[in-house]
Amino acid sequence: MFSYYLDLALRSLRRNKALTALMVVAIALGIGASMTMLTVLHVLSGDPLPGKSQTLFYPQLDPRDKADYEAGAEPPRQVTWIDGMNLLRARRADRQALMTGGAVPIQPAQSSVDPFFSDARYTTADFFPMFDTPFRYGRGWSEADDDARSRVVVITSELNDKLFGGRDSTGQILRMKDTAFRIIGVLGDWRPNPHFYDLNMGDYSGLESVFLPLSVSRDLHLPLNGSRNCWGDGGSDEAHFETASCVWLQFWVQINEPAKVADYRNFLVRYSQEQQALGRFQRSPNVRLSGLMQWLDVNKVVPSDVRLQTWLALGFLLVCLVNTVGLMLAKFLRRSGELGVRRALGASRQAVFGQLLVESAVIGLAGGVFGLLLAFVGLWLVRRQPSDYAALAHMDLTMLAATFAAAIAASLCAGLLPAWRACQITPALQLKSQ
Repeated sequence: MFSYYLDLALRSLRRNKALTALMVVAIALGIGASMTMLTVLHVLSGDPLPGKSQTLFYPQLDPRDKADYEAGAEPPRQVTWIDGMNLLRARRADRQALMTGGAVPIQPAQSSVDPFFSDARYTTADFFPMFDTPFRYGRGWSEADDDARSRVVVITSELNDKLFGGRDSTGQILRMKDTAFRIIGVLGDWRPNPHFYDLNMGDYSGLESVFLPLSVSRDLHLPLNGSRNCWGDGGSDEAHFETASCVWLQFWVQINEPAKVADYRNFLVRYSQEQQALGRFQRSPNVRLSGLMQWLDVNKVVPSDVRLQTWLALGFLLVCLVNTVGLMLAKFLRRSGELGVRRALGASRQAVFGQLLVESAVIGLAGGVFGLLLAFVGLWLVRRQPSDYAALAHMDLTMLAATFAAAIAASLCAGLLPAWRACQITPALQLKSQ
């Protein structure tokens, strides 16, 4: 029966090509605009570490003085050196990593490559297993390397291609700030979006090219990037940040068992109480322990303009559907004589209703094809914008399937009222009008 309805739909659409084209264009414009923005929203609001994000948490403490104190206010979004090292050494989570961003001067051994600066990540050993970073060659460093302040480094594949032509560079020497570092690992394809582990560097900034132990970065006084917030006499001298009243480090923990999450939160409260008793913390304990996805929501990673544009695009789709409803209503009512003959020959209202909905679905499918082409054009225009997330605007298989599903669903919704209205006229009236 479906094939029969499909044949009737195609015949009907061919009989009035102009009206059919108007309906297809209306659906295509609405689907193209809405799927462009829904794809951007889908990419920006996705899980950066699927399957792992539910075990990652971002602790927050409040070590500030009483100035501008407001009870219940959100604590600082970073930690001091003292608190970061205390939490790191406490090892109360399954894994923990303390880190910050920086920039290092790289001095290539090849005379054909000029020295250049590269973004760097100063971190601790658990960074790599905690975030499931893939390795093309070698491995990350160990806790023993952190304790020994070993001058080791992990680089990205892009930097490895630039300096070593893509070959295995583990064991090679990389000079940074007149200091020799031994390469122990080369990362594989790993580009988490957003840049969740340090949003101070930019929500959708690119991956750092160099990863080295945090302790070594402090020994060599390597330049820091990112934000810092100081109070009292904290000052801004990077050389003394270990003792300064400044928050400037990010701290992440991995807790594999949900039952341990509350225990770790209680540990943060007790730690704050201990520091308050020692005189370091002046405020009452104020802690947070946000999961990865919750942390992205707290920081409003998805730009507000993207959400606004998505709602506007969906509104435009609604306008297109209203126009399609009017066109379908005119088309179906003009065929009242044909429908009356079918009813007089024994077809039920349900059968005629189904026939008209199949015709609506065919219009939606055609609109989905052209809408998909418009969505590709829209995404191409988004990628040309000067935004840090623009390069991410690509359609995946999920959104590709969603485009056709949305087009067919939209056309079916648009066809419900016209189909129902066409089925309400009695066969006698339809035949008499002929």
